Order: sequence, then C-alpha cells, then structure tokens
Amino acid sequence: MGSWKNHVRGQLQHRDQREKVPYAGVFTSLSQLEERFEIRKQILEDVQTKSLERGGVEAGKNTSLLQLQLRESEHLAEKLSQTVSDLTTVLYLKEAELQYWQSRVSRHRQEALTLAKGSKTLKATLSEYEFTIECQCKELAALHVEQKELKEAAAQAWKEKEELLQRWMKEKREEADRLNKYNDTQERWQRLAKQLKKHLHKEMAQGYDPIETSSLSGTTKTSPVF
Repeated sequence: MGSWKNHVRGQLQHRDQREKVPYAGVFTSLSQLEERFEIRKQILEDVQTKSLERGGVEAGKNTSLLQLQLRESEHLAEKLSQTVSDLTTVLYLKEAELQYWQSRVSRHRQEALTLAKGSKTLKATLSEYEFTIECQCKELAALHVEQKELKEAAAQAWKEKEELLQRWMKEKREEADRLNKYNDTQERWQRLAKQLKKHLHKEMAQGYDPIETSSLSGTTKTSPVF
C-alpha cells in the first residue's frame, strides 16, 4: 500500500526539480530589479528637478544618461514582468495539475482503503471457510471410521446370519428326519394295528376267546370256546 504513495511522491518531487526549482531565482532577481528601477526612477526625478533649477549642460548629459539607463531598466522590467507572467501562468497550471494529482491520490487512497477493508473481510471469510472445511474434514474422518466399523459389524452380522441359517437348516433337516421316522413308526404301528384288528375279527368269527396278550413275551395266545 505504501509503494504507490512513494511512487507518486517521487514523481511530484521530480517534477518540482524539473519545472519549479530552475525558476526559483527569477522572483528574487525581479524583486531586486524592481528595487533598482525604483531607485533609478527616484534619482532621475531628483536630477531632472535639479537640472531644471540649474539649467546647466552637464545636468542635461546626466539626464540623458539616466534616461537611457532608465529605459534599459524599464525594458528589462517588462521582459522580467512578461517572464513572471508566463511563470505565474505555468505556476497556476502546475498548481491545478498538483490539485488534480492530489485528488487522484486521494481517490486512489480511498480505493486502497476500500480494497483493504474488502481484503480484510475476504480474509475473515476465508478463515471461516478454512475452519468449516477443517471441521468437515474431521467429521468426514469420523464418518469414515464409523462407516468402517459399520461395515465390519455388517460383515460380522452377515457371518452370524449365515451360521444361524446353517444351524437352522441343519435343525430343520434333523427335525424333518425325526418327523419322517415318527411318521414311518406311526405308519408301521397303524399297519400292525390293522393287521391285529383284522386277525382278531377273524378269530372271533371262528369262535375263539379274546386275545390274551403277554406283555413279557410279546406273543398272543388263543383258547377255544366250548
């Protein structure tokens, strides 16, 4: 921010060195010549007054010489006056230019202040964004860890599910085998009961006593009916 100020200050100083400093002695010379002109004019008036009183020739010569010097001084004064007028015009122009550059410097300074404020605001916003990104990165890392744990838990649950399914299918197969064996046993008992019932009806039809069953031997004895 200070570099452009130094640049403008250097340009103004360079301009003063080039345009104002060389003419600084002109005003002093003009003042000195004006003083000499006034002195010579006063002396000429005094000489003319004395020459009129005396009416001498020598006074006329001195008057002519003084008039010549006076005209020379007037000519130099006119030239210096014109030079001063030109320099005054240039000075006014330079003052106007200086005011213009000062207004530009003021405007650029205001713009620089505005940009500095905007930069400060942007830096604050950037800091907020960086803080938000840092928090989001931490949250993302935590979510990655949680996702990894969930994947591991899901894999473990899937493994346990498969093991449970295998056990369940094994138990169902065993249960089906037991049910089939039970059904086979029931069918055999039903066939045996039908055969026994059929045999009983047949013997009763022939006139025999009811069947006597021994629980120990498991055999059936029949006795004839008299």
